[in-house]
Amino acid sequence: MKRIFLLIALILFFCLTGCSQKKNVAIRNSEEKISVTATIFPPYDFVRAIAGDRVNLTMLLPPGAESHSFEPTPKDIITLQKTSVFICIGGESETWVDTILQSMNTGAMRILVLMDAVNVVEEETVEGMEDSEEEEEETAYDEHIWTSPGNVKIITQAITETLCDADAANAGFYRQNAERYIAKLDELDRAFQETVDNGKRKTIVFGDRFPFRYFADSYGLSYFAAFPGCSTETEPSAATVAFLINKIKDEHIPVVFHIELSNERMADTISEATGAKKLLLHASHNISKNDFENGVTYLDLMSANVKNLEEALR
Repeated sequence: MKRIFLLIALILFFCLTGCSQKKNVAIRNSEEKISVTATIFPPYDFVRAIAGDRVNLTMLLPPGAESHSFEPTPKDIITLQKTSVFICIGGESETWVDTILQSMNTGAMRILVLMDAVNVVEEETVEGMEDSEEEEEETAYDEHIWTSPGNVKIITQAITETLCDADAANAGFYRQNAERYIAKLDELDRAFQETVDNGKRKTIVFGDRFPFRYFADSYGLSYFAAFPGCSTETEPSAATVAFLINKIKDEHIPVVFHIELSNERMADTISEATGAKKLLLHASHNISKNDFENGVTYLDLMSANVKNLEEALR
């Protein structure tokens, strides 16, 4: 709470000292690139595919960091003040966005909330998951909209139109790249659908949180996991672990999945108890610093998922 108050104070300071001289900081000279800021890796990578080097692109979430607990730093706020296009996911993990933006002059900034661009679904608790002891005051929607290639096609179009609106001079370039990217997403979608169609089972098990609700819905998969995708819990009860172990044994499921940047302890326990192979299904929340520096993309991560899903559905 103290940190939030500090951030608000910093924002007010910057607004009071800078806005009188730079009321339209997002407006650029025709020779300059527009600045685009994305909160986390998926929209960052989608912009990278669409805009290439025609924009100055920033990702607020540091590589390797946990996306659900991210809070912006004073440096991030300064970056936002200077951005032409701001792209966020929305949802509970980004509740800080409204607080920050309400304290800034955003008159010249294009703001795109990606959860507003697609049909969202509520978080759900499936068999074996522990019910939260705290009652939710409001409906919680699953934020992991990018795990479905079909959603990413819609997101790509939304980002493209926002970029074209902000930078008409490069609109043709953006639309051409978007068309190519959507074709690659179609290929990815076909690969996942063929994998599911050719599998002998339609159930996957996660010894982890489950951020793949949109993915599972897209391909008709059922799932069992310890926690919903946005859960802050990290240690399951013995009953949850026992349920997942028994589910794997009873249905002879060959793979237990974990997600990226996980401690993997739960998946290790289940794997050791059942003989199921432990594999990664990468949700693309974020990537390691090494992968970020090496230019790993959403398409790279999801293409690797095709192979691991194939093993799980055998």
